[in-house]
Amino acid sequence: MKRSLWFLIVTGLLVLSLVACGTEDTSDTGNSEEGAEASEDAKRVAVVLTDQIGVNPFFQQIADGAEQAAEETGLEVNVIESSDPTETKQNLEVAVADGYDFILTATFDAVDPLTEVAQANPDRDFAIIDAIVDLPNVKSTEFREYEASYLLGTAAGLSTETNTVGIIPAEDIALLDKYIVGFQEGVAAVNEDAEVLVNYVGSFEDPAKAKEIALQQHSNGADFIAAAAAVSDLGVFEAAEEAGFYTSGQDIDRTVENPDHVVLSQLKNTDVVAYDFVKEYGEGVFTTGVQSFGLAEDGVGLTFVTADSEAPLHDFIGQDTIDQVIEIKDQIISGEVEVKNPLEQ
Repeated sequence: MKRSLWFLIVTGLLVLSLVACGTEDTSDTGNSEEGAEASEDAKRVAVVLTDQIGVNPFFQQIADGAEQAAEETGLEVNVIESSDPTETKQNLEVAVADGYDFILTATFDAVDPLTEVAQANPDRDFAIIDAIVDLPNVKSTEFREYEASYLLGTAAGLSTETNTVGIIPAEDIALLDKYIVGFQEGVAAVNEDAEVLVNYVGSFEDPAKAKEIALQQHSNGADFIAAAAAVSDLGVFEAAEEAGFYTSGQDIDRTVENPDHVVLSQLKNTDVVAYDFVKEYGEGVFTTGVQSFGLAEDGVGLTFVTADSEAPLHDFIGQDTIDQVIEIKDQIISGEVEVKNPLEQ
């Protein structure tokens, strides 16, 4: 009797154990399938760049902003780099063929490729940063660079000791007037005695020529020279270190690279725009059309004025100048000071 009772107890425990194990395994399998299904249902974003991130830090900002927004909104994001701008159309077409729901690109090099691809795929959502494509399925970005250029000009006009400053743009094209005219107007607003020298490199990628021009401007009395020529800016930076004048960078904070000579940087916050666009898409509130980003939207700015820098503020600029430029920045945002778009004058 005791043996029979013991046998029944042991058998019952084994059955319960098997049932419990079976239930646990089934539960785990179900969770795994739900996770896989959720992953498959996640919308996918492709960031198609016209160049490689290592070549242009401007693109790193875009990738960072898009990835942060995707993480926050549960999107999948893939960054596709082009070895040169001619590959952009092919990479956009690949993103469409691979089924990406939202495709983001940037710069004027992408305008023609995106126009063709977006027209051929009217049911797909696209966006472009730092350029405009006027199509119903494309969201475009307009930066008010002239507002930041104006601030840079006021800082230069207040800081110059020779009353001569310069700016070196890449090419004599209308697009760069947003940098040149804003800078000139900023200088004039705070220092009517200052002269602004303007000389063009003739290329976005000729540091040697830019260096030659910078040295010439310095020999003509310029103690501050704004670099506005993309890769060619490297030549201006090199000249500043050799000749002992001061300069500024563009788009990203270049003061950290040589704080003794690159004393300011005009900022274009492409990470903010990429973040906003991807987040809007992830939250289901994405709309097309043209969106403008200036000082008020944190789309443009100036180091030490709208954004901190890891580099120390140079004495050539000084905190008194920064305080005055901050006040001017606030006046631009409030509308008390109007900085007009030179392309519309």
